[in-house]
Amino acid sequence: MNSYLIDLSLKPTTFDLWHICLAGTVAVLAMVLIALLLVMIISMSRCKKRPTQQVAVPMAEPVVKIIEKIIEVEKIVQAPAPEPLVLKESTPDAALQLLSLLQNEARFIDFIKEDITAFNDADIGIAARVVHEGCNKAINEHFTLAPVRNEQEGNKITLQDGFDASAVRLTGNIIGKAPFTGTLIHKGWQVTDIRLPKLTHGHNATIVAPAEVEL
Repeated sequence: MNSYLIDLSLKPTTFDLWHICLAGTVAVLAMVLIALLLVMIISMSRCKKRPTQQVAVPMAEPVVKIIEKIIEVEKIVQAPAPEPLVLKESTPDAALQLLSLLQNEARFIDFIKEDITAFNDADIGIAARVVHEGCNKAINEHFTLAPVRNEQEGNKITLQDGFDASAVRLTGNIIGKAPFTGTLIHKGWQVTDIRLPKLTHGHNATIVAPAEVEL
């Protein structure tokens, strides 16, 4: 048998088509290897970025809670305001009726509007007695009165905290807070019942005393 020895140290002296194909294959394989390395590097960089994105998600929860609180505060601020306090309007008919009753029973308006400077005290006293009796009759007939305080005037009384300021008026040296102790100067009056006559439809209540013509 013949044996063939290959000397690997020998260098090719010719460059034919076979060598061109071999060199091209080596170049293609090198490019494929480089492309694979680039793909691996890109995928590894993406994997490193993913944990940072997952960590950022829980941090958004406090922001959501803050936004919810802001919305709740806006709802509270935009809540409907309470209705304004409407003051009760008083009709003048009852006051005009009272003036009419006092005029009819006591000539009250005539007495008040009269110029009394020309009369002496005796004449004024006689007229005042007539007015007093007539006014007392009209008040007792159409109103029931009762004292606000039942204590005797001149006695010491104590007003506790929360007393009705519309029923008791403080005078003098007012210092500090209740309880207050002072002297009852006036017992006050309050109306417990009203019996004013009913007005007919079309009645002109502003005419408290009609003019009188004698025929």
